[in-house]
Amino acid sequence: MEIIVGSVAPLKAQSQKQPQMNNSFIAAQLLHVRPPRKGIAGPSGMERRNKPVSDPRIGRVLTLLVADGRQLPADIESGRYEVSLRFVRR
Repeated sequence: MEIIVGSVAPLKAQSQKQPQMNNSFIAAQLLHVRPPRKGIAGPSGMERRNKPVSDPRIGRVLTLLVADGRQLPADIESGRYEVSLRFVRR
């Protein structure tokens, strides 16, 4: 028996890569919700003075898991994308 903590079930093998559309729907799982940062103090007393903090007071920070990262755009880290959320109760 193999027990792996913190991983998702393996994906099925796909014969070919799925084409991406501009308005494609990508399923994600909500892992964590936290309040916004309040100041410059970081973990263990380290300061984040060199990185501007711009979390709004009424905002929430969501951690999402996309099971198949190949569905995301290759340049997702560029920050040139707008993300829309739709919540569906299980």
